Amino acid sequence: MIAAARLDDVSGTDTSTTDDFPAQSEAYRRELFAHCYRMMGSTHDAEDLVQETYLRAWRSYGAFEHRSSMRTWLYRIATNACLTALDGRARRPLPTGLGAPSTTAAEPLEERLEVPWLEPVPDALIDTDTRDPAAIISARESVRLAFVAALQNLPPLQRAVLVLRDVLAWRAAEVATALDTSVASVNSALQRARAQMASAHVSESSVVVDLSAEQQELLERWTNAFWEKDVEELTALFTADAVWEMPPFAGWYQTPAVIAELIGTACPGQRNEMPMIPTWANGQPAFGLYLKTEDGSFEPFQLQVLQLEGAAVRHTAVFFDASLFPIFGLPDHLPADTTS
Repeated sequence: MIAAARLDDVSGTDTSTTDDFPAQSEAYRRELFAHCYRMMGSTHDAEDLVQETYLRAWRSYGAFEHRSSMRTWLYRIATNACLTALDGRARRPLPTGLGAPSTTAAEPLEERLEVPWLEPVPDALIDTDTRDPAAIISARESVRLAFVAALQNLPPLQRAVLVLRDVLAWRAAEVATALDTSVASVNSALQRARAQMASAHVSESSVVVDLSAEQQELLERWTNAFWEKDVEELTALFTADAVWEMPPFAGWYQTPAVIAELIGTACPGQRNEMPMIPTWANGQPAFGLYLKTEDGSFEPFQLQVLQLEGAAVRHTAVFFDASLFPIFGLPDHLPADTTS
């Protein structure tokens, strides 16, 4: 929540008309964060834009005439803040979205630090405040990694239209009002956006709320295989068409044999050097993987987000970004006596 002291510092704002703004608006913060994340593909950007949304809303709350609901009004502000932020920015892809074919484990790794890569989001930041499994699935569906990655291929206006129409179920007229355009323009943008999303083949869901016993066993085998660096075991855990990608490296890898060879030859961690802590990201099981250091402790190394297909791993997105660990509530180091 934006601190009152920060809001009071805004000159020219009549606080007598804004006293009830926090109570009226705070319930929407989590879903606005998810909305900004879909638009931006970045947890860091989403947090900044939620703050910007609340600041803009607070400044103009005195002129809010309640012709729409508070929720609709806040979404309109958030969407336009995202569109302003996206103006002139490069899209946030995953390596599979760069257009290059899959590569082999023998090829050298190509690090692309200049690319603004897509970021994962913790489920804890986007889950609704409910125990209803259907509501939780709905919230996670719209931020699953493949869906958000496909969104980033759309021009910003098409992205906004698709999210408002197909995720939030707004009417075309409501979207036109929010984006200051015509209904015909909204319908045209939606048609193009849907066609682009269909070509990305992201309609199938990978979201789960409760893991099956077989899936829980799979994840236990997964963590143990990395701890033991058992490449043969890892090979058995993937689907036949499994994909592995790891920004900021531009290459991506397909089939269990190629992925296992990559891990076996390019991963610096050895046996008993890579413990994991489980978490959840984008409605999918995830792990913070740590790497042993010279003093025997373990430092953040990579964040893995897994897409499961039954009791096998179909896709793994591996993020080499230590700044994600605190966002996921993961410790900044593990002690030397840590085991898998």
